[in-house]
Amino acid sequence: MRHALVDRLFHWLCAAAVLILLGTSLLPILGFEFAWVRIHWWTGLVLAALVGAHMVRASFWQDLKSMWISFADLKRELLCLLSVVRGNIADSKIRGKYSFAQKAIHHAFTVVVMTVVGTGFLMLAKVDTPWWRRDPYWLSDEVWAVVYILHDLASLALVTMIIVHIYFALRPEKFYLTKSMIFGWISGADYTEHYAANRRPADSDE
Repeated sequence: MRHALVDRLFHWLCAAAVLILLGTSLLPILGFEFAWVRIHWWTGLVLAALVGAHMVRASFWQDLKSMWISFADLKRELLCLLSVVRGNIADSKIRGKYSFAQKAIHHAFTVVVMTVVGTGFLMLAKVDTPWWRRDPYWLSDEVWAVVYILHDLASLALVTMIIVHIYFALRPEKFYLTKSMIFGWISGADYTEHYAANRRPADSDE
């Protein structure tokens, strides 16, 4: 088992939440008029709850080290890059559960999503909610400008990262990873082809 059901649900629920957030923020700019504000901030709260639950699960029920980029990872990637430059065939088999690229995109998504969620929480001060009345003067104009810039930049970065993520997820040589996020497992043939034999047992967190 590569991905437990709870982790697969988290992945797809987060994907749905992010796409709804991007849709409700970008479609009005393109001329589609609908009551998007309430959908947007409620979905933002759902995303924040999902991220918080994932952080707790990753900290206490999973192995955080499996996602950390180590010095050995950096050294291996540098050697692979040098091999490609020299025209040699590099050993590209994955050691451990995640490749360097998977760890890097995970950390990039972490930074971007946390920026979106954090600035989004601040922006809730400008929205009437069941818990408070809007207060647009809670922060100064200068601080609000920084908040909006960070939120917008992170959102644009998220669009680019999602496009890249989908592109690689649909590539034939990477599609076995996409299937594992649907069904939870990787076939023995794909395991042997893509993972170093002496590190394959580290593939499971369960």
